Amino acid sequence: MPRLLEVSDEVRAEIGDDEADNLLAGAHAPDSYDCASCRTPGNSSQEATSTVLFVADETAVLAFAHARCIPSQVVPVSEDQLLGAVRSINESQSAPAPSPLPTAPAPVAPAPAPAPAPVPAAPAPVAGQPSVSSTGQPAVLGITCGLVLCENTGHAALVIEPTGPVGRPGNTSGQDEFLDLLLEQGFHQVTDVDKAPGQLPGWSVLMAMGQLHAILHPTPAGSNAAWWQAHQPLQVTESWRSAARQLSAVTMYAAPAGTIGRQPREDLLRAALDRAAGRGLLVAASLPLAGT
Repeated sequence: MPRLLEVSDEVRAEIGDDEADNLLAGAHAPDSYDCASCRTPGNSSQEATSTVLFVADETAVLAFAHARCIPSQVVPVSEDQLLGAVRSINESQSAPAPSPLPTAPAPVAPAPAPAPAPVPAAPAPVAGQPSVSSTGQPAVLGITCGLVLCENTGHAALVIEPTGPVGRPGNTSGQDEFLDLLLEQGFHQVTDVDKAPGQLPGWSVLMAMGQLHAILHPTPAGSNAAWWQAHQPLQVTESWRSAARQLSAVTMYAAPAGTIGRQPREDLLRAALDRAAGRGLLVAASLPLAGT
């Protein structure tokens, strides 16, 4: 029986046309599954379902998710994470776990593992954005997860701050153009943190299996690419995840190097955001949530 499956071009490229066609025809797709994002039951014969390919260095696992939770895509993970995902699927599904599929290694930018929210995560390289530090080396971003109160509503927030000046390709002068680059992408300058920023079309925050994977941005070709990508999925608190689910969005704030700092508590983080906004050094946008 044909399934209501969505197979993205990047997933099709990894698994091949024959396997993709077999899935769409219902040959290798289960009727029922536990969503790889929200972990609740789904049925591929009754509701739109995304194919999600988790790829490690040498193998991959094809999983299924509600299309409303997460689009069909390839998610790079480590071998340990892949084995953990298989164990999770085995424990939560009565049907056999998806079979590993051979695949080419997926490029994952090297980065230190991030720390749990709301403690600032360790820096991760910029992915998909032209940037250099004052020394000409690739720019490094720090990311902090926390709840920020806007108009009496708690917003799940990501605060991005580079470890050094960020410039355009070829610019090794040390001039910081980080905010200019984001303003050109559609972010807005923040003058009052209490006012929620508007949504930025084409950008989104990717969550899968309850963890933060990436910040996605649109490309000139019309697809999405990782602007920031966690080397290892970032654990977030249940309150942060609940706020993101409630609004179906995450607020991204960004400031130049040395503006926010590594704040260990959300009240201190808010105070740093207020100071940055008062100095004209804060931009933000609301990004739709992909996954849960």
